[in-house]
Amino acid sequence: MTNRLRSEILEEEKESELIVEEKPVKEVPENLFTKFMANGFIAAEDATRALPFILFLAFLGMIYIANRHLAEKNIRDIAKLTKEVHELTWEYKVTKADLAFKSTQSEVAKRADTLGVKESIQPAQKITVKEDAIQ
Repeated sequence: MTNRLRSEILEEEKESELIVEEKPVKEVPENLFTKFMANGFIAAEDATRALPFILFLAFLGMIYIANRHLAEKNIRDIAKLTKEVHELTWEYKVTKADLAFKSTQSEVAKRADTLGVKESIQPAQKITVKEDAIQ
């Protein structure tokens, strides 16, 4: 700072203040939210008093969403298990039919022939025991 009169310094400050351009203040658009908050429809006290209820509603919303996700997961699991049951049912039926085919007399005879066991040509004989011979 140089030695100047105080009045000269004040004049320069006034000039610098005059040079600064002021930006026009943007008007807030009139919509429901601005009317709701700016016009004092809800006071800060009312908002803080309603906060527990709003948090409770948010908690209920989260529970509702989680329940929906859980239900959809269960539905997908049920569909997957139903498909698996159908596949296992068909596998059971195929295995049962295969066993029925392999247990026929002709198939058993073919398998036994490879082991060296042959089918009997003579009819079966009935063995009877007389009561006198038992004692």
